[in-house]
Amino acid sequence: MRREPRRHDRDAGGDPELLQAKAALRDEVWTALTEAKVARFPGARHRISNFTGAEAAAQRLRESDVWRAADTVKANPDSAQLPVRQRALEDGKTVYMAVPKLAEPEPFFLLDPAHLADPPRKAASIAGATRSARRVAVAELDPVDLVVTGCVAVAEDGARLGKGGGFADLEFALATAAGLIGPDTLVVTTVHELQVRPAGRIPAAPHDAPVDLVVTPERVIDCRERRGARPADGIRWSELTEEKIGAIPLLRKLRP
Repeated sequence: MRREPRRHDRDAGGDPELLQAKAALRDEVWTALTEAKVARFPGARHRISNFTGAEAAAQRLRESDVWRAADTVKANPDSAQLPVRQRALEDGKTVYMAVPKLAEPEPFFLLDPAHLADPPRKAASIAGATRSARRVAVAELDPVDLVVTGCVAVAEDGARLGKGGGFADLEFALATAAGLIGPDTLVVTTVHELQVRPAGRIPAAPHDAPVDLVVTPERVIDCRERRGARPADGIRWSELTEEKIGAIPLLRKLRP
Protein backbone atom coordinates (compact mmCIF):
# COMPACT_ATOMS: atom_id res chain seq x y z
CA MET A 1 0.00 0.00 0.00
CA ARG A 2 1.38 3.38 -1.02
CA ARG A 3 2.07 5.68 1.90
CA GLU A 4 0.47 9.13 1.66
CA PRO A 5 3.07 11.95 1.99
CA ARG A 6 2.80 14.24 4.99
CA ARG A 7 0.98 17.48 4.25
CA HIS A 8 3.25 20.51 4.09
CA ASP A 9 0.70 22.63 5.96
CA ARG A 10 0.63 20.29 8.96
CA ASP A 11 2.69 22.76 11.05
CA ALA A 12 1.18 25.95 9.64
CA GLY A 13 -0.16 28.61 11.96
CA GLY A 14 -2.94 31.13 11.41
CA ASP A 15 -6.69 31.16 10.86
CA PRO A 16 -7.97 27.54 10.66
CA GLU A 17 -10.73 28.47 8.19
CA LEU A 18 -8.23 30.15 5.87
CA LEU A 19 -5.91 27.15 6.10
CA GLN A 20 -8.79 24.83 5.21
CA ALA A 21 -9.80 26.97 2.23
CA LYS A 22 -6.23 26.89 0.96
CA ALA A 23 -6.03 23.12 1.42
CA ALA A 24 -9.24 22.64 -0.56
CA LEU A 25 -7.94 24.76 -3.44
CA ARG A 26 -4.65 22.85 -3.51
CA ASP A 27 -6.57 19.61 -3.80
CA GLU A 28 -8.68 21.08 -6.62
CA VAL A 29 -5.62 22.09 -8.61
CA TRP A 30 -3.70 18.87 -7.97
CA THR A 31 -6.73 16.89 -9.09
CA ALA A 32 -7.06 18.96 -12.27
CA LEU A 33 -3.39 18.48 -13.17
CA THR A 34 -3.59 14.76 -12.48
CA GLU A 35 -6.78 14.18 -14.46
CA ALA A 36 -5.43 16.16 -17.41
CA LYS A 37 -2.24 14.06 -17.29
CA VAL A 38 0.00 17.14 -17.33
CA ALA A 39 1.76 16.50 -14.01
CA ARG A 40 5.20 15.01 -14.45
CA PHE A 41 6.82 12.37 -12.23
CA PRO A 42 6.37 11.88 -9.33
CA GLY A 43 2.89 13.39 -9.60
CA ALA A 44 1.09 16.58 -8.71
CA ARG A 45 0.12 16.20 -5.08
CA HIS A 46 1.92 17.59 -2.05
CA ARG A 47 4.46 19.58 -4.07
CA ILE A 48 5.05 22.46 -6.45
CA SER A 49 3.97 20.32 -9.35
CA ASN A 50 6.30 19.84 -12.28
CA PHE A 51 4.17 20.24 -15.37
CA THR A 52 4.14 19.52 -19.07
CA GLY A 53 5.16 22.77 -20.77
CA ALA A 54 7.52 24.00 -18.03
CA GLU A 55 10.24 24.53 -20.65
CA ALA A 56 7.88 26.54 -22.88
CA ALA A 57 6.88 28.74 -19.95
CA ALA A 58 10.54 29.30 -19.07
CA GLN A 59 11.28 30.24 -22.67
CA ARG A 60 8.38 32.70 -22.74
CA LEU A 61 9.78 34.33 -19.60
CA ARG A 62 13.23 34.34 -21.18
CA GLU A 63 11.92 36.36 -24.11
CA SER A 64 10.56 39.15 -21.88
CA ASP A 65 12.11 42.55 -21.19
CA VAL A 66 11.89 41.76 -17.47
CA TRP A 67 14.19 38.79 -17.96
CA ARG A 68 16.69 40.63 -20.14
CA ALA A 69 16.99 43.42 -17.56
CA ALA A 70 17.85 41.04 -14.69
CA ASP A 71 21.41 40.14 -13.76
CA THR A 72 20.71 38.36 -10.45
CA VAL A 73 17.84 35.94 -9.88
CA LYS A 74 16.55 34.41 -6.66
CA ALA A 75 14.72 31.17 -7.41
CA ASN A 76 12.89 28.38 -5.66
CA PRO A 77 14.46 24.90 -5.88
CA ASP A 78 11.47 22.99 -7.31
CA SER A 79 11.59 20.94 -10.52
CA ALA A 80 8.87 23.04 -12.15
CA GLN A 81 11.26 26.02 -12.24
CA LEU A 82 14.41 24.07 -13.14
CA PRO A 83 14.10 25.24 -16.79
CA VAL A 84 14.05 28.85 -15.55
CA ARG A 85 17.16 28.35 -13.45
CA GLN A 86 18.86 26.59 -16.36
CA ARG A 87 18.15 29.47 -18.73
CA ALA A 88 19.33 31.98 -16.18
CA LEU A 89 22.71 30.27 -15.97
CA GLU A 90 22.89 29.90 -19.76
CA ASP A 91 22.25 33.64 -20.05
CA GLY A 92 25.03 34.52 -17.60
CA LYS A 93 22.83 35.43 -14.65
CA THR A 94 23.80 34.77 -11.05
CA VAL A 95 21.26 32.49 -9.36
CA TYR A 96 20.50 32.27 -5.66
CA MET A 97 18.53 29.08 -5.07
CA ALA A 98 16.96 28.32 -1.72
CA VAL A 99 18.08 25.15 0.02
CA PRO A 100 14.97 22.92 0.17
CA LYS A 101 12.88 23.75 3.24
CA LEU A 102 15.56 26.28 4.30
CA ALA A 103 16.95 23.33 6.23
CA GLU A 104 20.57 24.51 6.56
CA PRO A 105 22.19 27.30 8.61
CA GLU A 106 23.34 28.74 5.26
CA PRO A 107 20.00 28.49 3.44
CA PHE A 108 20.90 29.49 -0.13
CA PHE A 109 22.95 28.05 -2.97
CA LEU A 110 24.99 30.59 -4.94
CA LEU A 111 25.29 29.53 -8.58
CA ASP A 112 27.85 31.58 -10.50
CA PRO A 113 27.50 30.92 -14.25
CA ALA A 114 31.24 31.44 -14.71
CA HIS A 115 32.12 28.69 -12.22
CA LEU A 116 29.95 25.63 -12.74
CA ALA A 117 31.14 22.05 -12.28
CA ASP A 118 28.40 20.79 -14.60
CA PRO A 119 26.39 22.07 -17.59
CA PRO A 120 23.66 24.59 -16.65
CA ARG A 121 20.79 22.11 -16.72
CA LYS A 122 22.48 19.77 -14.27
CA ALA A 123 23.95 22.56 -12.16
CA ALA A 124 20.47 24.09 -11.79
CA SER A 125 19.08 20.94 -10.14
CA ILE A 126 19.23 20.37 -6.41
CA ALA A 127 21.70 17.51 -6.83
CA GLY A 128 23.81 19.51 -9.27
CA ALA A 129 23.88 22.56 -7.04
CA THR A 130 25.69 20.57 -4.39
CA ARG A 131 28.60 20.31 -6.88
CA SER A 132 28.44 23.66 -8.64
CA ALA A 133 27.25 26.02 -5.91
CA ARG A 134 28.42 27.10 -2.51
CA ARG A 135 26.13 27.53 0.46
CA VAL A 136 25.69 31.11 1.61
CA ALA A 137 23.95 32.94 4.42
CA VAL A 138 21.43 35.72 3.85
CA ALA A 139 24.06 38.28 4.83
CA GLU A 140 26.27 37.13 1.93
CA LEU A 141 23.65 37.73 -0.77
CA ASP A 142 23.55 40.74 -3.06
CA PRO A 143 20.28 42.50 -3.97
CA VAL A 144 18.33 40.57 -6.59
CA ASP A 145 16.70 41.88 -9.74
CA LEU A 146 14.11 39.14 -10.18
CA VAL A 147 12.44 36.68 -7.84
CA VAL A 148 11.18 33.40 -9.30
CA THR A 149 8.71 31.51 -7.13
CA GLY A 150 6.82 28.27 -7.54
CA CYS A 151 3.05 27.95 -7.07
CA VAL A 152 0.41 25.32 -6.68
CA ALA A 153 -2.08 27.93 -7.89
CA VAL A 154 -1.93 31.61 -8.79
CA ALA A 155 -4.65 34.14 -9.52
CA GLU A 156 -4.81 36.81 -12.19
CA ASP A 157 -4.51 39.43 -9.43
CA GLY A 158 -1.16 37.98 -8.33
CA ALA A 159 -2.34 36.06 -5.26
CA ARG A 160 -0.37 32.82 -5.01
CA LEU A 161 -0.85 29.55 -3.22
CA GLY A 162 2.13 27.38 -2.35
CA LYS A 163 2.20 23.81 -1.14
CA GLY A 164 1.54 24.87 2.44
CA GLY A 165 4.98 24.91 4.05
CA GLY A 166 5.28 28.70 4.00
CA PHE A 167 8.90 28.59 2.81
CA ALA A 168 8.46 30.96 -0.14
CA ASP A 169 6.91 33.60 2.11
CA LEU A 170 9.64 33.12 4.71
CA GLU A 171 12.32 33.51 2.03
CA PHE A 172 10.60 36.67 0.85
CA ALA A 173 10.37 38.08 4.38
CA LEU A 174 14.02 37.30 5.13
CA ALA A 175 15.26 38.77 1.85
CA THR A 176 13.11 41.88 2.23
CA ALA A 177 14.33 42.47 5.79
CA ALA A 178 17.92 42.11 4.57
CA GLY A 179 17.38 44.67 1.79
CA LEU A 180 17.79 42.10 -0.99
CA ILE A 181 14.27 42.62 -2.29
CA GLY A 182 12.97 46.14 -2.73
CA PRO A 183 9.63 47.64 -3.74
CA ASP A 184 10.64 47.53 -7.41
CA THR A 185 11.93 43.94 -7.44
CA LEU A 186 9.67 41.89 -9.68
CA VAL A 187 8.30 38.51 -8.59
CA VAL A 188 7.36 36.00 -11.30
CA THR A 189 6.07 32.45 -11.47
CA THR A 190 5.84 29.85 -14.22
CA VAL A 191 2.78 27.57 -14.15
CA HIS A 192 0.45 25.48 -16.28
CA GLU A 193 -2.79 27.13 -17.41
CA LEU A 194 -4.73 24.75 -15.16
CA GLN A 195 -3.04 26.38 -12.16
CA VAL A 196 -4.33 29.88 -12.98
CA ARG A 197 -7.45 31.13 -11.22
CA PRO A 198 -9.56 34.30 -11.67
CA ALA A 199 -8.83 37.37 -9.56
CA GLY A 200 -10.18 37.06 -6.04
CA ARG A 201 -10.29 33.28 -6.13
CA ILE A 202 -7.24 32.54 -3.95
CA PRO A 203 -7.56 33.20 -0.19
CA ALA A 204 -4.57 35.08 1.23
CA ALA A 205 -3.14 35.89 4.64
CA PRO A 206 -1.25 39.14 5.41
CA HIS A 207 2.11 37.34 5.17
CA ASP A 208 1.42 35.94 1.69
CA ALA A 209 3.65 37.58 -0.94
CA PRO A 210 1.90 38.13 -4.31
CA VAL A 211 3.50 37.83 -7.74
CA ASP A 212 3.83 40.51 -10.42
CA LEU A 213 3.90 38.31 -13.51
CA VAL A 214 2.38 34.90 -14.21
CA VAL A 215 3.94 33.06 -17.14
CA THR A 216 2.33 30.00 -18.72
CA PRO A 217 3.34 28.22 -21.93
CA GLU A 218 0.60 30.24 -23.67
CA ARG A 219 0.75 33.75 -22.20
CA VAL A 220 2.09 36.32 -19.75
CA ILE A 221 -0.33 37.79 -17.20
CA ASP A 222 0.74 41.15 -15.76
CA CYS A 223 -0.72 41.43 -12.25
CA ARG A 224 0.96 44.64 -11.15
CA GLU A 225 -2.08 46.90 -11.38
CA ARG A 226 -4.34 44.44 -9.56
CA ARG A 227 -2.15 42.70 -7.01
CA GLY A 228 -2.36 43.35 -3.30
CA ALA A 229 0.33 44.96 -1.20
CA ARG A 230 3.46 43.03 -0.39
CA PRO A 231 4.11 42.17 3.26
CA ALA A 232 6.55 44.72 4.56
CA ASP A 233 6.84 43.90 8.26
CA GLY A 234 9.29 41.02 8.11
CA ILE A 235 8.72 37.69 9.82
CA ARG A 236 5.37 37.40 11.60
CA TRP A 237 6.52 35.36 14.55
CA SER A 238 3.05 35.07 16.05
CA GLU A 239 1.92 33.10 12.99
CA LEU A 240 4.74 30.54 13.20
CA THR A 241 4.33 27.36 15.18
CA GLU A 242 7.03 25.98 17.46
CA GLU A 243 7.41 23.03 15.07
CA LYS A 244 8.08 25.35 12.13
CA ILE A 245 10.63 27.44 14.04
CA GLY A 246 12.36 24.32 15.32
CA ALA A 247 12.72 22.90 11.80
CA ILE A 248 14.52 25.92 10.31
CA PRO A 249 17.96 26.76 11.76
CA LEU A 250 17.85 30.39 10.59
CA LEU A 251 14.54 30.99 12.36
CA ARG A 252 15.92 29.53 15.56
CA LYS A 253 18.86 31.90 15.29
CA LEU A 254 16.78 35.00 14.53
CA ARG A 255 13.99 34.33 16.99
CA PRO A 256 13.56 37.35 19.30
